[in-house]
Amino acid sequence: MNRRVVVTGVGLITSLGHDAPTTWEKLLAGENGIRRISSFDPSDLDVQIAGEVQEFDPTPRIDFKQARRMDRFAQFALWTAKEAVCNSGIDFGKENSERCGVLVGTGMGGVIVWEAEHQKFLKRGPKRVSPFLIPMMIPDMASGLISIEYGIRGPNFCTVSACASGAHAVGTSFELIKQGKADVMITGGTEAALTRFSVAGFSNMRAISRRNDEPERASRPFDADRDGFVIAEGSGILVLEELEHARKRGAEVYAELAGFGLSGDAFHMTAPDPEAKGPQLAIRMALEEARLNREDVDYINAHGTSTELNDQMETRAIRGVFGSHSDKLWVSSSKSMLGHLLGGAGGAEAVITVLSIRDGKVHPTRNLEKPGEGCDLDYVPKQAREKEIKLALSNSFGFGGHNVTLAFKKFEG
Repeated sequence: MNRRVVVTGVGLITSLGHDAPTTWEKLLAGENGIRRISSFDPSDLDVQIAGEVQEFDPTPRIDFKQARRMDRFAQFALWTAKEAVCNSGIDFGKENSERCGVLVGTGMGGVIVWEAEHQKFLKRGPKRVSPFLIPMMIPDMASGLISIEYGIRGPNFCTVSACASGAHAVGTSFELIKQGKADVMITGGTEAALTRFSVAGFSNMRAISRRNDEPERASRPFDADRDGFVIAEGSGILVLEELEHARKRGAEVYAELAGFGLSGDAFHMTAPDPEAKGPQLAIRMALEEARLNREDVDYINAHGTSTELNDQMETRAIRGVFGSHSDKLWVSSSKSMLGHLLGGAGGAEAVITVLSIRDGKVHPTRNLEKPGEGCDLDYVPKQAREKEIKLALSNSFGFGGHNVTLAFKKFEG
């Protein structure tokens, strides 16, 4: 069965904007969305900065009553799904609902409502806990609400694999279409884990940057002066379609998703394997499924977290797979401007990779002033670049040793 899978719609909400065009334009301009946290008072926390989605009102796209019964992570997912569906031009009212599916990943689910309701439980007793707590907090609800919105009855579930969640969702959706179990999938990742409790947890494990006095310089992937990632929130959603299905309805094609690699480190709960065996396996698997040679790759949207161990490991993985071709690759990190969307990162960065192919443009890695030890690739510092991109990879790695690579290529009929 040779079923090709294409991208026909995209949606984004990030610290740089509430839609894909705005985020993309600002990424290319090298703008930064990392600021002091405004959704709560962070003054007693060691870390007070984040890639926060500012001034978000869901009601232009989501009914007010419905929005009140959704955690922020699910609001983001439905918001971006509506952008992607509108962008694709697909009318689910005319589709076979059993041949369409939804698969949205998240790393942490509804932690905002969980934290708020737990405080209520402690202070006011068990009878004051909201009856909507459980449906608002469970991670699968983003996928469920999107399927309800569009009457979609095909494959519907959620992937939870830390910071690889969104990429696992996209890759699994790709495989479902290839296997003939669906013709259309709404897929990607979402996260809204910006709470006092979660920030304290990440801070105490020394994973995130403490550069509170200069937030725009805090996320600095591959730079010698990096001191951790910057937590962020947002969502990235794609509409994937089987090629002939997209052709029949005259859909615009952004790019083709051609390969999906996935692996495990079997090494440590949070630290990456310094030998990078797992990421190398994922990259090779994606290239093999895409039936492409390593010399065909033009660009890699890196996981690029701005942590010492991850950036060194990812560089080692790229060199291990690509050899001498590594020096011809352009590699950049969206997290340098957006922050790290955790479970939403893989979906958002997949969208950004697709836009890079569509427009022949690569955004820069911001704050890269002096490459760190073991970081010796072309990370596209300072400003965006332009060239035809025929094949691009998007890497995502997560706590627990989860590795995903998605291989997108320029659509050529």
